[in-house]
Amino acid sequence: MATYTITLNERTSTGKALMNYLKELGVLVAKVTPKEKSSYQRSQEDKLAGRVERFSSSEEMFKSLGI
Repeated sequence: MATYTITLNERTSTGKALMNYLKELGVLVAKVTPKEKSSYQRSQEDKLAGRVERFSSSEEMFKSLGI
């Protein structure tokens, strides 16, 4: 038996119809939802994407922010 993974948009009429059809056939085993990223993972992505700035002092940071 093969295992297949498909992605459906259940908000569309076609997606709903396909989900209902698979449920009626009894072939739908489990619905997998993507895991949410932790704050650490998001911070590492920000760092790699260059969305993090470094300042030598708080005064320099406030000056950069215009405060």
